[in-house]
Amino acid sequence: MMDNLNSLLKQRREKAQSLADDGVKLFSNDFKHPQHIADILPQAEALEPETHAPEGVSCRIAGRVMVLRKFGKAAFFQLQDESARIQIYARLDVLGEEQFGHFKKWDAGDIVGVEGRPFKTKTGEPSIEATKLHLICKSLRPLPEKFHGLTDVETRYRQRYVDLIVNPEVRSTFRKRMEIIRLIRAFLSQRGFLEVETPMLHPIPGGAAAKPFITHHNALDMELYLRIAPELYLKRLLVGGFERVFEINRNFRNEGLSTRHNPEFTMLEFYQAYATYEDMMDCTEEMISSICQQVNGSMQITYQGTPINLAPPWRRLSMTEALSEVAGLDAAVVADDVAVMELAKRYKVDLQPDSGPGKARTGLFELLVEEKLINPTFITSYPAEISPLARRNEADPSITDRFELFITGREIANSFSELNDPIDQRARFVQQIEERGNDEEIHPELDEDFVRALEYGMPSAAGEGIGIDRLVMLLTDSPSIRDVILFPHLKAEGR
Repeated sequence: MMDNLNSLLKQRREKAQSLADDGVKLFSNDFKHPQHIADILPQAEALEPETHAPEGVSCRIAGRVMVLRKFGKAAFFQLQDESARIQIYARLDVLGEEQFGHFKKWDAGDIVGVEGRPFKTKTGEPSIEATKLHLICKSLRPLPEKFHGLTDVETRYRQRYVDLIVNPEVRSTFRKRMEIIRLIRAFLSQRGFLEVETPMLHPIPGGAAAKPFITHHNALDMELYLRIAPELYLKRLLVGGFERVFEINRNFRNEGLSTRHNPEFTMLEFYQAYATYEDMMDCTEEMISSICQQVNGSMQITYQGTPINLAPPWRRLSMTEALSEVAGLDAAVVADDVAVMELAKRYKVDLQPDSGPGKARTGLFELLVEEKLINPTFITSYPAEISPLARRNEADPSITDRFELFITGREIANSFSELNDPIDQRARFVQQIEERGNDEEIHPELDEDFVRALEYGMPSAAGEGIGIDRLVMLLTDSPSIRDVILFPHLKAEGR
C-alpha cells in the first residue's frame, strides 16, 4: 500500500517537473473572477442534447479536477467548485497541440481554470467545451479513490481537507452548521439581545464544574485558565446595565473524548434581565423549532433512524415527576429523603459521604431517565445542592428554578433563574469548595470579584447555555460530535 502511494507521489512530482520545464506555472495567481459552476449549470441544462449555447455565449469557471478520463485526442473531466460540479470536454483540435500536451500531464486533484462554451452531450449531460485551460495549482498528492466507510473515519477527521474535497455531504453538514449559527444570531438580535465578547483567559476558572486547561502569562507572571464557561462575565454585564446579552463562545474543558464530547466546543449563552427560567423555556422552544423548520423544511426530523418531533409544545416534567413517570419509581420513595438515599445505593449511584438526597435523585435521574427522553423534554426543579449558581425556588428552597432540555437522550440546554443574592452566592461557593475533596472539577478558589459585582446589585434575570455542537448533530443527523466540528481533537498520529 505504502509502496503504491510512494510510486504515485513520484509520478506526480515528475509530471510537475515536466510542466515546469515547459514553462508552465505550477502555482499561478493570474486566473481571476471565475463564475460559480452553479450559475452556469442552468444554461447547459436548458439546451437540447447535442447542442451548444449560441455563439458568443461563454463561461469562465475554476475548481478542482475530480474525475479525469483521457481518450487520446479528447478527454472528459469533472470540475468541482464550492457550489457544484460540471463535466468539461477537452479536445486536441480545439485547444491546440501545446495546450493539450500540457493538459495530458494534469491529474485528478489539480486546481484549474476553464474557459469555454456550455453544451449538452448526446446522453443529456450538461457540459462545458473547453476553449482555454489554465493550471492554477498542481496537486502533488493523489486523492483517495475510496474515502467512505468506517475504516476511514479517523483519516476523515484527521485530514478534514480531503474529507471536504471528496464528500459533498460533509460540506453540506458544515454549511448547515453555519446557517444554524446565523439563524441563532438573527433570532436573538431580533429580540433585543446584544452580542458581546468576554475573555477566553480567566484568572479563576468558573461558571461550570469542569477541569480547566492551564497556561502561564509571562508578562504578568501568573497562571491563567482557558475559559470553561463565560457565565460569570456575562452576569457582570447584567450588573453593568446591559439587560439582554449573548455570546457564541468557544469553551475548553480538560476532559475525555467521546461521540458527545470534545475538549474544545462551542456554546451559546444568553442572559435576560427581569425574566425567569420559564421565559427561557418558551424562548428555547420557539428558537430551536423555528430554526429546524428553516434549515430542514419541517419540524419533524429523523435522528439516526428515530423520528423526532420538534413542533411545540414540548413536554415539561420536574425531576421527581420524571423519576416516577419515566423510570417507573415509586413516587412516595422518590419524595422521601431517607428512602431515596437507600434507593440510590441499591442502584449503585456514585455518592460521596456528604452527598444528600438531591444528589441521590440526580444520580438516579441520570441512570434511569436521561436516555429515555427522545422527544424534546424540559426537566425542571433540580436540587439546590447540585446548582450553585441557580436561584432557589421560593416555595421549596431544596430545589432551584432551573431546567435542562433533553432530546434523543442528550442534554441540549441548561437554564435557570439566576441567583442574585451575594450573601447566598458566597455561602454556596464556600460550601462547594469545602466539599470538593479530590474533585478536580470543583475549583478551590472563590471568585471574589464576581461576588463583589453582585454586591453592587444584579437585576433578577434568567440565563441559558445551549450546546451548539449537539444541536447541530441533531439537526444534521450526525452520529458523532466529530462530524460537526471541522477539526476535532485526535491522538497524535502513530500513537
